[in-house]
Amino acid sequence: MQRSLAGAPAACLLLAAGLAGCSLTGAFTRHEPATVVPDRPPPEIAAITPLLDMMSSLPQGDPAHQAEVFQSAKDAAESTPTTSNRLKYALALATPGHSGSDPVAAQRQLADLLASPQTLLPVERLLALVELKQVEQTLVLQAENTRLRTEEPRDYRDKLAAVNRRLSAETDENVHLRKALEEARAKLEAVTHIERSINDRSTPKKP
Repeated sequence: MQRSLAGAPAACLLLAAGLAGCSLTGAFTRHEPATVVPDRPPPEIAAITPLLDMMSSLPQGDPAHQAEVFQSAKDAAESTPTTSNRLKYALALATPGHSGSDPVAAQRQLADLLASPQTLLPVERLLALVELKQVEQTLVLQAENTRLRTEEPRDYRDKLAAVNRRLSAETDENVHLRKALEEARAKLEAVTHIERSINDRSTPKKP
């Protein structure tokens, strides 16, 4: 059930990426007048670009950069607690691979945001829901890992290995979703560039 919940948002976002891909294909294969503007993917994708940038840079930067990015998101959420700032901070807490990562706090913040879904854009809700499911699954698996280490049953090693495999699979699934979001954003930017180029060519030059 948890996999099907995560898959549904992923499918929606991949559909957005597909729409952008269709637009690009049409721009290069169909012989149309220069003034025709290719269809654009849902504009909501652009709204999560800063969130994707932040989630991508947090695990990759050096400790000083990670701390700066995380603190900036935290300060913004505390000083100006808009829905966007709160969501960004919640996603920073949910992103693994840096010292500020806190799945327990992330679960609380994301659940609070999703309790008022009307305050979020559709694509923001999808992203928040996927991250919440990932955080919840991580917490469950971590608790199971701790329990197995404490109880030390006869088949401890096999059960622990199985839990670790599940945790790795869930993490990989989340990485694939973020990659799909990044691809959708890149295609949106490419379509925007094509649109701008077409408009520039169609504008008559002054003598």
